[in-house]
Amino acid sequence: MSLKKTLGMAIAAGALAFGLAQAQAADKLRIGVEGAYPPFSQKDASGELSGFDIDIALALCEKMGRECELVEQDWDGIIPALLARKYDAIVASMSITEERKKRVDFTNKYYNTPAKFVAAEGVDIADTNEAMAGKRVGVQRGTIHQCYMEKHFPDVELVLYGTQEEVFQDLASGRLDAQISDSIQALEGFLSQDAGKGFAFLGGDQYDKACHGEGAGIALRKGETELLTSFNEAIDAIRADGTYAEINAKYFDFDIFGAPAGS
Repeated sequence: MSLKKTLGMAIAAGALAFGLAQAQAADKLRIGVEGAYPPFSQKDASGELSGFDIDIALALCEKMGRECELVEQDWDGIIPALLARKYDAIVASMSITEERKKRVDFTNKYYNTPAKFVAAEGVDIADTNEAMAGKRVGVQRGTIHQCYMEKHFPDVELVLYGTQEEVFQDLASGRLDAQISDSIQALEGFLSQDAGKGFAFLGGDQYDKACHGEGAGIALRKGETELLTSFNEAIDAIRADGTYAEINAKYFDFDIFGAPAGS
């Protein structure tokens, strides 16, 4: 065999391998996750991601027949990183709101739970702006809860944090009078833990559709209708075949698809 022919075959083989690698890379679905929002998304001591959002993301990828790569991202930059193509979708308990719809597209909801305040048990504070005026209330920055507090509780001293874990830490240490977050996240990530002893929900469910939206959905770049349809079909499929219920039962004792916390 001539050297020229050998080189030609090597080049062809290389091109084929490169093409296969490109196809595999294109088929891989990169999912943006936060990793700091237990029990929905967290990391263990070894750095491995786990939680309801993580399991849902992996189940949806399996249902769509796509290989999944989880990409950890701080909450503050989670939408900008999607738009910059760091990943293809966000599965991070992101509420579907009109404001966010201006920047990204959303799937149908994959769960929906109300927001609630948490404060020291028996504290003499009502869940009104007047009663909480001047109180230090913690909230995770850039969330629907910041929107809600700024709109309905303008007289509180709002203290913003990068992660929900930091909010709970300062509440437990006495640096906050109260905090507001998703009720399930507060129940499972704080009130049921040792750090949450002596604390309880304050008042009732807090809801404003303009801030809280329609439930948590998966965020995608605008115009990616084929991927959006695939995700919606996969959400319906895991609800129908019992996969969603199995994941749900791993973390909660009731269906969070639309059920209120503490019911």
